Amino acid sequence: MLQQSLSKKLLTSVLSVYFLLTFVVTCGQVLAEYINTKDYIKNELATLQQTFSRSLTRAIWELNTKQTITTAEGLLAVPMIEGIIVRDDSGEVISQFGRSLDIHKLYSQQLVQEEVLLEDSKSGLFGYTFPLIFEFSGRATQVGDVTLFSSREVVFSRIMVSIYFLIGNAMIKTTFLIILFLMAFRKLLTTPLAQLTEQIENLELNELEGEHIEIETDEHNELKVMEKSFNNLIDKVVQYRKELENTQKELIISNEKLDHHNIQLEQDVARKTSTLSQAMMDLQQQKYELEKQKIILTDEIDLRRSTEKELLTKQTELERYVDELNLAQERLLGTEKMAELGGLVAGIAHDINTPIGIGVTAISFLQERLTQLELTFRDKTLSPKDLEKFIADAKQGTGLLTSNLDRASELIASFKQIAVDQASEAIRSINVKDYVNEVIRSLHPKLKRSAHTIKLECPEHLTLNLPAGAISQIFTNLIMNSLIHGFEGINNGVITIRITSDETDLIIDYNDNGNGVTDTQLKKLFDPFFTTKRNQGGSGLGTHIMLNLVKQTLNGSIKATSHTGKGLSYHIKFPKNMQKSTT
Repeated sequence: MLQQSLSKKLLTSVLSVYFLLTFVVTCGQVLAEYINTKDYIKNELATLQQTFSRSLTRAIWELNTKQTITTAEGLLAVPMIEGIIVRDDSGEVISQFGRSLDIHKLYSQQLVQEEVLLEDSKSGLFGYTFPLIFEFSGRATQVGDVTLFSSREVVFSRIMVSIYFLIGNAMIKTTFLIILFLMAFRKLLTTPLAQLTEQIENLELNELEGEHIEIETDEHNELKVMEKSFNNLIDKVVQYRKELENTQKELIISNEKLDHHNIQLEQDVARKTSTLSQAMMDLQQQKYELEKQKIILTDEIDLRRSTEKELLTKQTELERYVDELNLAQERLLGTEKMAELGGLVAGIAHDINTPIGIGVTAISFLQERLTQLELTFRDKTLSPKDLEKFIADAKQGTGLLTSNLDRASELIASFKQIAVDQASEAIRSINVKDYVNEVIRSLHPKLKRSAHTIKLECPEHLTLNLPAGAISQIFTNLIMNSLIHGFEGINNGVITIRITSDETDLIIDYNDNGNGVTDTQLKKLFDPFFTTKRNQGGSGLGTHIMLNLVKQTLNGSIKATSHTGKGLSYHIKFPKNMQKSTT
């Protein structure tokens, strides 16, 4: 019984190839129709811009916002327009209707100077941005721009009839071809093969003489050739059967001869037994050779043991090199700390220079006024009005000198304490809020060049025994990382520092609303020498130093969390009080 008809399998293969080709061609036609319709809509958008741009330009020039909105709503009523955005000459959006893309993300606040094509494959929107030019007294002035959006759905709505026609055409042709193939295969292949199969199954193998098959067809095709070949095969089988009977008779004669050969074989076995004895002697010789190879292998094992000892010696040397590398890393961390202290010195020196310079100017002015007063006194031309003016100038100069010297004194005191703390790991009693404010004040030279804000939330009277230098360096690295990395490209960043405590631990939650880091960068954040500004002078040791200070110096823990574009947060926790050093 046939498991699967050959004609059916062939028909299935042919139709499968045809279905595939029809599907590919239909898809290509649909794609071409889609592209042509989309290009046509783009051209219509460009043509439509030439129609309405004059009225829209005049409405923006005359600051007629109501007219601008009315015109935009009228354009949105056009079936092919999905959305519209109109901006004025400052880049601000006057009106925005329908579906659209983020115009500020595309152009920021800048106006387009010439026609720009927009396309977003994710949302399916596409369109054009055109500049709006107002001509007045022979001068052309750009008063804004307008962006028109269409979408993939509009294109599909226009070509849907064509798609239905293409699919229907393909289905009709496919149905007709299936019927034609079924009729042809049934007449030319399926029916003759069925007859051939039935006649072959009815053949009796024991009575093949005179038996032949016959296919009912008038065409001389492959099936007729198969019929002739099979009938010839039957004739040959009959002939071979007769020859087989003769061969059986000859086999009986051959068996008698075989018995005679068996006798001769026994004689040969006796001869080969003696040969086997010789083979045993050869095996003894091979055994001797194997023992010799064993001695060679023993020597090789001894050599490998010697090599293993040398490798152990090399391992000891490598461990010593690792210790030296760890020591070099510690020295490098110390160098990084001193480099940060040097940066602090440079910033404080720049800030102190301003009040000192003002003080020097005030003293020079007072010396000049004293010289003038002395001359008028000696010439006896000193009047009460001159003396009164001198007193007023002296008060102003001394007031200016006093305020600036106080400012310089305050900066120096703050710097002295922070610098001493960063260079020392001594434990001392500090008011946490006042001390963090001192650290922020020491970073004023870095902060004053930006518009960033630092918000500190901390209990007023939280006083603890801590390594002040570690606290100073942790907050310095946190704030500097936010300024350099987090707020890159951001003008008004906000840093929030929240300090709380429980019965045993001090908890610091630090957060900035900067750029944040990726998941891959977050995994490497505390690795030594990892930095995103390698070519801009970054050492990659800031966060690694913080990790060492929190874990080793403060016996605490630090954890960072971040999402790209949503800032970076640190959660730091360590014991509140430590024993002061007795030395």
